Amino acid sequence: MPLPSLRRALALALMLSACSSDTSPQATATGGAALQDLMKARNLSEDDVKAALKTFTPTGRLDEYYLFGSGGHSGQVVVVGVPSMRILKYIAVFTPEPWQGYGFDDQTKAVLAGGRRHGKDLTWADTHHPALSEMAGDYDGKFLFIGDKANARMAVIDLADFTTKQIVTSHVIESDHGAAFVTPNTDYVIEVTQYPAPLGGVYADISTFKEKYRGGAIFWRFDREKGRLDPERSFMLEFPPYVQDLADAGKLASDGYAFFNSINTELAYGGNAEGRPPMESGMSQNDMDYLHVVNWRLAEKLVADGKAKTIAGMKVLPLEVSAAEGVLFFVPEPKSPHGVDVTPDGQDIVVGGKLDTHGTVYSFAKIKALIDQKKFDGKDPYGVPLLAFKDAIRGQVDLGLGPLHTQFDDQGFAYTSLFLESACAKWSLKDLKVVEKIPSSYNIGHISAAEGDTVSPDGRYLMMMNKWALDRFAPVGPLLPQNFQLVDLTTNPMQLLYDLPIPLGEPHYAQMIKADKLKPEAIYKPVGSDPIQGGLAKNAVEGGKERIERRDDGVHVFMTAIRSHFTPDIIRVKQGDTIHLHITNLEQADDATHGFALDSYNINLSLEPGEHSDVTFKADSAGVFPMYCTEFCSALHLEMAGYFLVEPQVAALDTPTPEPTPAPAPAPTPNP
Repeated sequence: MPLPSLRRALALALMLSACSSDTSPQATATGGAALQDLMKARNLSEDDVKAALKTFTPTGRLDEYYLFGSGGHSGQVVVVGVPSMRILKYIAVFTPEPWQGYGFDDQTKAVLAGGRRHGKDLTWADTHHPALSEMAGDYDGKFLFIGDKANARMAVIDLADFTTKQIVTSHVIESDHGAAFVTPNTDYVIEVTQYPAPLGGVYADISTFKEKYRGGAIFWRFDREKGRLDPERSFMLEFPPYVQDLADAGKLASDGYAFFNSINTELAYGGNAEGRPPMESGMSQNDMDYLHVVNWRLAEKLVADGKAKTIAGMKVLPLEVSAAEGVLFFVPEPKSPHGVDVTPDGQDIVVGGKLDTHGTVYSFAKIKALIDQKKFDGKDPYGVPLLAFKDAIRGQVDLGLGPLHTQFDDQGFAYTSLFLESACAKWSLKDLKVVEKIPSSYNIGHISAAEGDTVSPDGRYLMMMNKWALDRFAPVGPLLPQNFQLVDLTTNPMQLLYDLPIPLGEPHYAQMIKADKLKPEAIYKPVGSDPIQGGLAKNAVEGGKERIERRDDGVHVFMTAIRSHFTPDIIRVKQGDTIHLHITNLEQADDATHGFALDSYNINLSLEPGEHSDVTFKADSAGVFPMYCTEFCSALHLEMAGYFLVEPQVAALDTPTPEPTPAPAPAPTPNP
């Protein structure tokens, strides 16, 4: 390293060594020499030190941004602080999670039950696309939504306590991918199918794919006051059996419209063991697929006017109605697209075709003019009007190999991930020219810029989300973590700052929001609150009113938890009793969380300060079962315990104890 650069690096590194108040030249020189030795010993460059300084967040200081990333097939959401890159929390969503007690009490079991499909409890999910709630196209920090690709479910997470409050599903579709995406005021949360299937969960042979298989987009109505999706006020648009992929809602100039890309204009459906091409090649023959352009406000009106039919309890606007009434239009898009992103001003829609080198920039003004003039380029086989590709675009930018997803900054630049090239391209929205590229580790997928899909992006940071992490971290066996890479967008050129392993599942999309937009609660008020329903729980327990009552429906235990004991700490029941445990954490201090575990009964609760939980179970196993606090809460944490005594149905207490068999007398010793 040249001497001036080394000196600059040392000057930067000295900022990290502010552990001494001695600022004398001698002390500074000594510290500089020590840091220089450290840099040499660890083979650190000036850029390494700069990156460390840009991400270093001292103890007690908070991050500027939250990043909410999908947890893939963990079924959860991962929360990361930026720029520190510290994992702050995994939010339990579609799968039970013991640390949070999620899926173990009556309240969260009911949330999970909202996602039952075909009569089955589901214990895994494939979360893909988190979406923060918006007002006027900007994040408001109130709610987070996410979809489950595998099982066509949607979840609502309340960011007041980072807790999942609702899971819904519609049996009209079988999978989703473009979920969740919100309209600018979060009137609707959009869920788009991926793999076509007969609507309503009925059977139809794959040979009837073109005739009986369909896709669709569900517009889940969101009730902001209740913080819940409202199935009764939701509706779905029926689509042809193209494989719909991702989605984005229009904003500002394009508000009222939504955009969905798709693959498989070939209408292929596989069957490689039956003499047909496999799906991967069958769906990749044509040079163009279809961008779906939807006037959702008009669709909303047509549904209100009674133009929808009901399938599996969901109002569905038929394909022929959407095509005839001006709800649905198609525009060709380059081969196998996998990203559709609306620019901050709502004027353009950027599509990346993963088997094409271009980013295609569609002009909403041009699309709208073609629609208004009824200037169509024919219809697709299902009667949907087609707009001419050349008339709908503003232009194309040659990005590189495998363009996927695009985010935006506050300086007029766009950033597109290049999967095959393992890089991210920065390009000018105005000139449609690439400015620079930054390499990613391997096979970059989604990206997330700070507020980069809102009407007012921040720039500053970009997260590259990579599918592989071959040589980035200490080896942990054949199954490797995914890799998040933080990039500084304020430098020229862009600078890679940090690699973060995600050992949870395969993450997909993420959104990054200013931390000061969130106002998480530290405790639940009033004491005895039900986090799921809100307000005071029906069975909240006051201190001094703990008790055990035998009722017609079983034994009700009204219990409290406070440092460092449960009351009552001895529970006596009979084998076969139904137990209703009502437990309230009386604490009102920050982080005064208690756990409650019951040995062998698969019960573990997390009781945050002021929280109330109910657990219903059957005491079907007789015996003595310890119960204890699972969350370290005080010096006497180990002593915060008790016993759950289950008396056998047929007590053996009165049965005479058999006399022990006397030991045989020792054999006589023979005389010598």
